[in-house]
Amino acid sequence: MLRLPAALLGAALALAGCAGIPAPAPTAAPLHAGLPLEATAPLILVSIDGFRNDYLERGLTPALSALARDGVRAEYMRPSYPSITFPNHYTLVTGLRPDHHGVIANFMTDPSIPGVRFSMFDPATVGDERWWDDGKPLWTSVREQGGRAAAMFWVGSEAPVHGARPEYWRPFDIKVSSEDRVRQVLEWLALPAAERPHFITLYFDRVDSMGHEHGPDSPELDQALGEVDSALGHLLQGIDALGLGQRVNLVVVSDHGMAATGPEQEFFLDDLVDVSRLDFGWTGAYASFDALPGGEVAARQLLGRHEHMDCMTRGQIPARFEYGRHRRVPAYICIGDPGWQITTRAAMQRKGHRLRGEHGYDNQLPDMRSPFIAHGPAFGQGVVIAPIDNVDVYPLLARVLGIAPGANDGDAARTAATLRDR
Repeated sequence: MLRLPAALLGAALALAGCAGIPAPAPTAAPLHAGLPLEATAPLILVSIDGFRNDYLERGLTPALSALARDGVRAEYMRPSYPSITFPNHYTLVTGLRPDHHGVIANFMTDPSIPGVRFSMFDPATVGDERWWDDGKPLWTSVREQGGRAAAMFWVGSEAPVHGARPEYWRPFDIKVSSEDRVRQVLEWLALPAAERPHFITLYFDRVDSMGHEHGPDSPELDQALGEVDSALGHLLQGIDALGLGQRVNLVVVSDHGMAATGPEQEFFLDDLVDVSRLDFGWTGAYASFDALPGGEVAARQLLGRHEHMDCMTRGQIPARFEYGRHRRVPAYICIGDPGWQITTRAAMQRKGHRLRGEHGYDNQLPDMRSPFIAHGPAFGQGVVIAPIDNVDVYPLLARVLGIAPGANDGDAARTAATLRDR
């Protein structure tokens, strides 16, 4: 059993036994009878959004540090480009780069879906499988191969991708506390064996939010680290209280890191060209856009190196980013130097606040790195592996679950040393 610091023990047993949030009914009957839990230990994939890899060194995450010490970890994990939330969360559960699974940004358009603009804030587009079907998420494969899945929030889980959602799922609601998210997962684990999920996702956003609002070196960020780590500690203690302490595998990751920024590091494209005829898909660490009628001259004027950014066509994006070939990627992109925000005055006004932390930069930068930590009966103890890419997580998850993976961009060899029996 994992030995956690004594400060984490107090509320955990009560948390496991609380009525808490009622578990929603399954969205549909399992596609098959279901794999027996004796064949596959439950696997929980946890994402702490915006958790930069070096946050582990702050001494503020005792539960996560115990998992890393007693289980396995990578030196660090590289996100895919662009290092933002929706593309990388979908990469983690498909093993595909954004250029292949098609979720190329948090906001996007698609010539095959005319008149619709995808937004991470729009339930109608988030729940529309057409935006997700270029990839097949792990929970769909689990269902197809006889298992059961649950999502306590995850990018893509609100749409019937390839015809199926997880059996149990919750639409994203930022107001649900970290503790309540853990409570829901424990309720799913407490289900009878014939109903219990084999694969569960759990998502925390608090660290990312505080990183954006206050910066990666702020007291508010440190407080968020403690809050999420406490919830994770309660999850571990609740698992033990259910008698599953030797049965559950956990993999803890993040989608990207965080870089310090601020109002003094904002570059306005309006200062260079007339942006009124440019259609922006994204502004921030990079700006991507298409030219509206009459806007081609302005778009072309931006091409090249400028102070604090490089602008290019999507065909000129460096090959190492493995990005720019999907039909949804806008025609032009301006990539900011580390810490700089590339935006317009109109976009900044719509945003309504100034950021102190940002991500979306070159995925090779240290500030964009995230952790990979795994613990449980499938994994070794005290193992540290070389850096991995986040596409490498998917084939490992499939192997731990005992299912055949879909086609993916990952390399199973890079994580093979994490497994107890390999």
